[in-house]
Amino acid sequence: MNFRFEDETPERLDKFLVGKLQEFSRSRIQGLIADGLVDVNGQPAKKAGQPIENGSSVTVRIPPTAPTDLIPEDIPLDIVFENDDLIVVNKAAGMVVHPAAGHSSGTLVNAVLGYDPDIEGIGGEERPGVVHRLDKETSGLILLAKNERAHRWLQDQFRLRKVDKTYLALVDGKPPTPSGRVESYIGRDPKHRKRMAIVNEKKGREAISEYKTVEEFREHTLLEFHPFTGRTHQIRLHCAFLKCPIVGDEVYGRKTATVEIERHFLHAYRLSIVLPNEKDPRHFEAPLPKELKSVLNYLRS
Repeated sequence: MNFRFEDETPERLDKFLVGKLQEFSRSRIQGLIADGLVDVNGQPAKKAGQPIENGSSVTVRIPPTAPTDLIPEDIPLDIVFENDDLIVVNKAAGMVVHPAAGHSSGTLVNAVLGYDPDIEGIGGEERPGVVHRLDKETSGLILLAKNERAHRWLQDQFRLRKVDKTYLALVDGKPPTPSGRVESYIGRDPKHRKRMAIVNEKKGREAISEYKTVEEFREHTLLEFHPFTGRTHQIRLHCAFLKCPIVGDEVYGRKTATVEIERHFLHAYRLSIVLPNEKDPRHFEAPLPKELKSVLNYLRS
């Protein structure tokens, strides 16, 4: 594909192509540039931020979708909403979002490919359709895009912090105040590479969450969390930072659960987002699963 830049004011190459290739995300375009698949005036582009001048010719070569080893599987899905652009799924605890080391099958991606094979390759062959993630033992709402245009739109909504996410977390003890805000930086734990940790600004990425108390028990508190960023293990780490770790979280909390539970008590409860071609946000909700309701009923009794 060939494009001509006609503007007196120079512009970044990747920004220009985002406007021309609206079905691709900015990260996908940056990947094409890094792979040497974009030429400017007949020469390979040097970098994504390369400025292009008035009259420049830009050529983009889109490679065919790479073959994938992902296997569609007939796994039941709890679909909350679906249209031509996306699927909203209520993910069960214990299901990994996409294949990785030790989890080559039985993932949400395998299940979605079994439900809709056309999603293969959307947003990248390794994680087709994935816009955001939930931990394996976290249940609740997750979005998957069905086409490149929707994938880019949804990614932008998350990147620009326009998505309102609400989680419910049962914690041991109680936070220092009934409601509050946590601001920190999260990065890899230098002592345990498979874990995350709260680190200094130079070693991590900004993580912001707000919380409020929903219900108090003798030794536990049910909290509502609103994360403004989407860092790995963010809510779990912020609860531990507040000295009230999530019940059942064996990584960042107590090694032995204080109530009978086979997972950590964290659920993606509500999600509000503006969908492609719409102006007003849609609101989705996934009720607490039975095993978490049972824990609350036990504490109330």
